[in-house]
Amino acid sequence: MNDNMQDSPNDISYSFKNDYSEGAHSNILNALFDTNLEQQDGYGEDYYCLEAAKLIKKKLYNPNAHIHFVSGGTQANLIVISSILQPYESVIAADTGHINIHETGAIEATGHKVNAIASKDGKLTAKDVKGILDIHTDEHMVKPRLVYISNSTEIGSIYKKSELEELSSFCKANNLLLFLDGARLGSGLCAKDNDLSLKELSRLVDVFYIGGTKNGALLGEAIVINDDKINENFRFNIKQKGAMLAKGRVLGIQFLELFKDNLFFDLAYHANKMANKLSENIENLGYKLMINSTTNQIFPIFSNSLISKLSERYSFSIWSSIDEEYSVIRLVTSWATKEYYVDRFIKDLKSLTSSVK
Repeated sequence: MNDNMQDSPNDISYSFKNDYSEGAHSNILNALFDTNLEQQDGYGEDYYCLEAAKLIKKKLYNPNAHIHFVSGGTQANLIVISSILQPYESVIAADTGHINIHETGAIEATGHKVNAIASKDGKLTAKDVKGILDIHTDEHMVKPRLVYISNSTEIGSIYKKSELEELSSFCKANNLLLFLDGARLGSGLCAKDNDLSLKELSRLVDVFYIGGTKNGALLGEAIVINDDKINENFRFNIKQKGAMLAKGRVLGIQFLELFKDNLFFDLAYHANKMANKLSENIENLGYKLMINSTTNQIFPIFSNSLISKLSERYSFSIWSSIDEEYSVIRLVTSWATKEYYVDRFIKDLKSLTSSVK
């Protein structure tokens, strides 16, 4: 990689808790510094936001797309969903979906119900969505209107091209809008078994966003709207929800850096490579994973005694309990994860395995 990827063999604790613990890639910091004293227009109408939008449209092969920059993922979800739905309309999501469990009821707070569907792999199918439509039949219930999915999902799985095509076709046939949360889109598109491209994604969904916060940026998400009607008056919604930054240039500069030399994909590839190395070695030691993830989140199942030992040197999340003796943990790698610490985790796991497995 570059100077961000130097080994640091100091014997300290290391965090695999999330992919936003570090600041930003040096290219972004340098660009922010170099442009710091330039005078630019505000509220996303500066040179850098406009150029970043042009570049993203080029990457999408979609000159008619509409690009808007906001600071974070929850903010993007809230603005998109609340601007699309009528007061009586609802959004369909997997029960693991971010809007269902990790956004403090932000969607419900705007007056919209989340119709949650149980999903073992974090994904939705046309059959899942049809089940919701079948039981919402009249004006005495909310009217499902929007389908919310994530790629990669909250548990590390990805949508294959055929799966997204089927879901997209079903939504179009049933007058439903399809919205994709792309907080970890880089990781999803760079997964070794991925067969989707940005171009295809832009064709198959009505709205999605490209996550920068979890892929090398200080902060920021790029909302991509592929429907002119949805885009109408969208900037009013951004402003009303407090998301229209006076210094919007801060977001534009970052996305320009991420996409001008494919840095966005290079960083995501690195995060996935580190996670794949962890998962392969964990499985080689005889441990099972909750799900077969090829992205930057993995979910190994360890004994609670082993988890206690590992937590002395590493930070990670306890995802769920299996029983009194075993639990699932979540290990997350990032664009800045140093391979030294991946190797050290594997070495420590090997040394602990015989005594506490």
